[in-house]
Amino acid sequence: MSKHRRVSRRTFLKHTATAAGVAAPYILRPGVLAAAGKPGANDRVGLGLIGTGRRGDQMLGDMRRVTAQRGEAQIIALSDIWPKKCHDYIKKYEEKTGKKGGTYAIVQDYRKLLESKDIDGVIVTTCDHWHALPTIHACQAGKDAYGEKPMTLTIREGRVMIDAVRKYKRVFQTGSQQRSMKRNRVGCELIRNGLLGKVHTVICQVYPSSKPCSAHKLPEEPVPEGMDWDMWCGQTPPRPFSWHVYLTYNKPGWQWLRPFSGGLTTNWGAHGLDMVQWALGTDDTGPVEVIPEGNKHNSPVTLKYAGGVVVKLCDPKAPIGGGIFIGEKGKLSMNRGKWHTEPKELATQPPKDPKVKLYWSDNHLQNWIDCIKSRKRCVADVEIGHRSATVCHLIGIARRLGRKLRWDPARELFVGDTEANALIDRPKRKPYDLPDPV
Repeated sequence: MSKHRRVSRRTFLKHTATAAGVAAPYILRPGVLAAAGKPGANDRVGLGLIGTGRRGDQMLGDMRRVTAQRGEAQIIALSDIWPKKCHDYIKKYEEKTGKKGGTYAIVQDYRKLLESKDIDGVIVTTCDHWHALPTIHACQAGKDAYGEKPMTLTIREGRVMIDAVRKYKRVFQTGSQQRSMKRNRVGCELIRNGLLGKVHTVICQVYPSSKPCSAHKLPEEPVPEGMDWDMWCGQTPPRPFSWHVYLTYNKPGWQWLRPFSGGLTTNWGAHGLDMVQWALGTDDTGPVEVIPEGNKHNSPVTLKYAGGVVVKLCDPKAPIGGGIFIGEKGKLSMNRGKWHTEPKELATQPPKDPKVKLYWSDNHLQNWIDCIKSRKRCVADVEIGHRSATVCHLIGIARRLGRKLRWDPARELFVGDTEANALIDRPKRKPYDLPDPV
């Protein structure tokens, strides 16, 4: 972030005046100017939000709470392929709180947002098939990025995102917020320091994968006025509009359709398996074998790691946000924000000489803002997000093929398997394909 940067939504709007759906001119409100102990507008990190669906609404609320505490950042622009949703969010916020929702620049094409010098970083809360390209474009435009999990739709996307983040020296945070929850960090740290002795097995949820669109009845419906449906389809083959595709809660919803997402495997699985990666100390690698018990979208799968640990996706009663870690001395069951041991006494006997100290963060968005200012790597850096997402993608690929696969995590290739390697990426429709080189 430039020391001479001036945050001005008036300037942003001037630069993006030709974009569709731009909001009304910004008027400076009381409290924007600097005060003792409170950064002024010119000192704050200017942010843009790309995608204002259900998760986008949640992130806007989370960011409001972060900015209310320390005032170091402000969202100054919103982008969505259907600008109506941006206006709806502001209206909903005002009705819920009785407060003014703020005045944002609103643009339909996120690339207009990236042209603004007032934007230091972007929060990408789009559908899964739109996670990679806005992040790569943001890096190329000199912006930092917060990308929702799963970080990618395919394995190759993750490596290209890493290349972009590193090449342009950007700060990236994956939305794996359990890495900023104290109980999860402590649980992983205890496992890494030998609380259970040598861990040999981890039991997880099955985490079903998505299915092809052909497995569902998807009625064709009129495209809502003002929506850029072709852009929503993005890299995927264009298909008729349907509320049963566009909305996650209108069954089946895009999250259960293979062109757009990996299903629960890349939804909650991205959280639970990220905790497995963290607790096992495998943030820079992954399993070496993936063994499905069939070729259904919900077939149990076994992952084998080079150190001998076996991760089994087999128990619908296992914690959805983590897993059951089994070692020589007992078990530790971890979920979001909590864990317990069997026997219970293990929890009162922490390792006497802990050698592993995990990254400390108690607020995921604040950690990202802090790292934007310090230029350090975040708790869920791009490489970490890629490796955890890769585990999810390996599971989906193994289920599709219905057979054992050998994976080389260093080369990020399947060993001696042309058919499996063809699924590391997918054909992407122009102009929504990945830049080469970044």
